[in-house]
Parts: sequence; C-alpha cells; structure tokens
Amino acid sequence: MKEFVETRLKLKRRILVVDDEEIERRMLKKMLENDYEVFLAADGKEALAIMKEKHDTLSLVLLDLMMPNLDGYDFLNEVGKKDYLEKIPVIVLTADNSAEVKSLKMGAADFIPKPYDVPEVVRTRINKTILLYESRNLISATKTDSLTVLLQRDYFMNYVTMADHYAPEQDRDILVLDINRFHVINEIHGRSYANKVLYEIGLCISNFIADKYGVACRNSADCFYIYLMHQENPQELLWNIHLHLEDVFGEDKISIRMGVYSNVDKTLEIEKRFDCALLACNSIKDTHKGDIAYYDVAMHKKENYEERLMSELERGIAEGQFEVYYQPKYSIQTEKASLASAEALVRWKHPELGTINPDTFISVFEKNGLIQKLDHYIWKKAAFQVADWKERFGVTIPVSVNVSRIDLLEPGFVENVCKIVKEAKISSSEYFIEVTESAYTEDSQNIINVVGQLRCLGFHIEMDDFGTGYSSLNMISSLPFDVLKLDMGFVRHIHEDSKALRMVEIVMEIAQMLGVKTVAEGVEVEAQYELLRKLGVDLIQGYYYSRPVPAVDFEAFIKDKVEYDKH
Repeated sequence: MKEFVETRLKLKRRILVVDDEEIERRMLKKMLENDYEVFLAADGKEALAIMKEKHDTLSLVLLDLMMPNLDGYDFLNEVGKKDYLEKIPVIVLTADNSAEVKSLKMGAADFIPKPYDVPEVVRTRINKTILLYESRNLISATKTDSLTVLLQRDYFMNYVTMADHYAPEQDRDILVLDINRFHVINEIHGRSYANKVLYEIGLCISNFIADKYGVACRNSADCFYIYLMHQENPQELLWNIHLHLEDVFGEDKISIRMGVYSNVDKTLEIEKRFDCALLACNSIKDTHKGDIAYYDVAMHKKENYEERLMSELERGIAEGQFEVYYQPKYSIQTEKASLASAEALVRWKHPELGTINPDTFISVFEKNGLIQKLDHYIWKKAAFQVADWKERFGVTIPVSVNVSRIDLLEPGFVENVCKIVKEAKISSSEYFIEVTESAYTEDSQNIINVVGQLRCLGFHIEMDDFGTGYSSLNMISSLPFDVLKLDMGFVRHIHEDSKALRMVEIVMEIAQMLGVKTVAEGVEVEAQYELLRKLGVDLIQGYYYSRPVPAVDFEAFIKDKVEYDKH
C-alpha cells in the first residue's frame, strides 16, 4: 500500500520545521523538499497552530528547543495533552546533547544534533521515524474493535500467547459471554440500539478486567472472549453487566449467558481452550434468562465422547455398524388392522461402545453438519429393502425415511432421492418422505418448493412431529404434504386426560379439513388404540404393535399380511 501511494499517486509526506533561526529553517527545507512537502514555523506558538490545523496530514515535526514565545519543551508539553497530536512524531533538533534524555522523556521520538554534517543521516532518521509511527498508528487503528473498544480477535489471541509465555505459572480463566437472542434485539429495537448494548457490555468487561491482568475481545457479533487471572467469583462480571444494563436501558430485558473454563489447561492449544469455555456457554439451554455454566470433567468426557462419534462415523458406515431398523405402521380403519408401511430408523452397533442411543449420535451429527452422510446411507438401505421385500414376498411395503431441513436445502437433493429410487428399481409412490413440521417454519418458501417438487414426482410426504413446530394454521393450509403425523406427546395421555383427548380431536378436525390422512405415533396401550380408532386416525405406530426391529425380524409382519390377504 505504501508503495502504491508513493509511486502511483506521487504524494509527498508533510513535514513541519520549527526553528527561530531563518537560515536553519531554509537549510532544512532545502535538504528535504525533494522528498517531502515542508512547512515552516518560527516559534512553538506558530508551530502549534499549524500542527492543529494540519494534524490529519502532517507526518513529522522537526523541533528546535531554544525559541521565543513557546520553546521546544513547552511545545512538547502542549502536544502531550492532545491525543490526536501525540500521533505525530517529533524529532528534537539542538546542539545541546544534555537535552536528549529530557526531550525523549517528554515524548520526542528521536534526537538529531546540530549541526547537520551529513544530510543523508538526517533524511534516513526522518524516514525511519515516519515509517515507524505510521506502522504504530495503523496497528493502533486496527487493534481494537471500534464498537466495543475491546481488542480485535487476532490481537487478543496474540496477547493470550504472550501472557502464557511470560507468566506460565499464573493460573488463568477463560470466560465466554453470549447475548441471548441478540438477533431479536436487533430486529425489534434496531441496529443503533443493539450497538449500544454491545458497547455497554464491552465497557463493563473493560472495567472488570482492568485490575485482573486480563484481556478481552468481541469474538463475533454478540459473543465475547475474556482471558484473565483465576477468579474465585467470575459470576461477579455477569451481575455487574446485568445491573449496568438495567441502569442504562431501564426495563428492557437483556439476558446473557456465560461459560467459564477455570484454571485452564495450558497444554491445550489456545483455540481448543476457548472452545471448552464456549461449549460450557452453549450448554445453557434456557435462552430466556442469563445463566452461568462451568466446563468440568463431565463436560470434558462428553465432548471427547462426541468427538469420537464424529471421527468414527465414516468408518461405521463403511463397516456396516449402522443398522436400519423398521417400525411397522398399521392401518386401523378396516375390519382388522393391517400392515400398511414402515418407518426406517437407525441403530449404531459400535464394536467397542456397544449399542449407542440414536438420540445421542443423531443430535451430535446434526450439530456438526455430518447428519447428511448418515441420512444418505439410510435412504439407500431403505430403498433397496423395499425392493427386496417386494421381490421375495410379492407385496409392496412402503418405507418412510426422515429428511431434515439441511437435507432439503442441499443442492441436488431431489435428483439424489430420484437416483436412489431408480437404482433400487422401485417407484416413487413406494418411498415415503417424512419432513418435520419445524423444517417448514425456517426457509419456508425454499422448503415448500423442494417438497412440492417431490410430490409432483409421486413421492408421498408425511409431516412428522406435528404440534411441535409452532407453525400457524394459515401456514399449515398452504404446505404440501399427504399425511399429518401426530407427535407422541399428543397421544401419551389421551386415555387419562380429557384435555389431551380434545387436542387430538382438534388435530383430526384440521386433517379432515385439509383432506389428508393421519398417523399417530407412540401408541403403547389398547386404550389409546381404541380412542384413536374411534376418532378416525388412519394409521398408528408404536409399541402397541412393535418397537423398531431389524429387517429380518420385520419380515414376520410381512408374512402375516401376505397370509391375511390370501384369505
């Protein structure tokens, strides 16, 4: 950038020469004018006026000490009172060598003795001083976050490294603060208000770490990192912030959660340490109030366990450790309930960890963006299983597979599903797609477009977990799906709670209004079954008929269906 400015724009840096001797002023101007634009002042008072006027463009001041009106020492004293003037380096010019130390202590950048016997030395020292201060000012300008006045992230990490290097024996803590639902604050109150929230929090953090040998930065839009001496009471910061925000914003409720990694393990990489504190912060699930969580042994074990699951996913798929289970869905509005379809579910039979609960590994893979690899594996296995049963038993048992919002938004998703069905040599009508209600509520139009394409291609769409996604009735009426699947939370108490029963009745009215079929999951006892049948629910699944079973065990249900259909 410097080279561009100097060679392309042909700009000269500006220098102010301050000396009461006219000959000295003219001599310096003659020495420097080929390389710099030179301004002249006969005393400190005149120089100070020029400096204030041109402080934005002035690169250096050459200052004689012995002058009338305002001498060099008084001039340095005045410059030191103004931050914007202190950024301009001052080189003292004098024949009095004893004045060097005093001048430097008062803020002078360098000292050039008179007479100027070697002009090249003068020019070189001027150039080096200018470049040094320009670099320092550039660093200063980029060192802090302009909004919170905390360090920028890169500088923060450098300070953390330095703290560990120079004081390795000092116990340190990491605090991570995150503003709950900051995007809502931004949307409701506007950017100016949200920025003030960030500024006030940064102010509290600065005050808190001032006497604790700490540093802090804004790591992202609404997340703050702090590295400081070990604290017995870190929640004091959280209290201070809440009290301060109440004073500033009145009744507005701004809540913050904080993760603490106390007495950090310095053998860990720096980024990893902050990940630990961030993990603690993100473990706080209730986002409606501020809270604090500590990174501890249990959390460490959980993190290591999840890391292992993630690292062994691909090997698990390659070695067939993931087994697809099938839970039957029975049609109950006929004289005798009959097998209608199945839902594909997955179990991980790990060779060392044993059977791993799907609720454990699926949430881990969803959180880290790995779920698509497992989904693709299940989709393919399920499609070929439909084809296998059709060939061996002469009957089609459609299988529904779960797809997430991430899956639906993946480029080429529709083409990929069509390819799987084609390779398995089954029709799209034999392959059901389950989409959770909550998937429709985010990126709704994009999701609707994709699901609409699938329906046009003959795929059967089931809305899973209905009642948990908080979509509006107006939205429900415009969504593309063929089956409404009641979440098990609706079913669990219908045989013992009149309110729960009434809720199911309302859902059935909605389904009838929309002209779609219904599936109730989580059916476990006969009383639930009888009520659901009476209410007109089309299909049920749950332990009342069977828990999810391996494909080979599921074949018993198919054989029963084949025998029943013969008679």
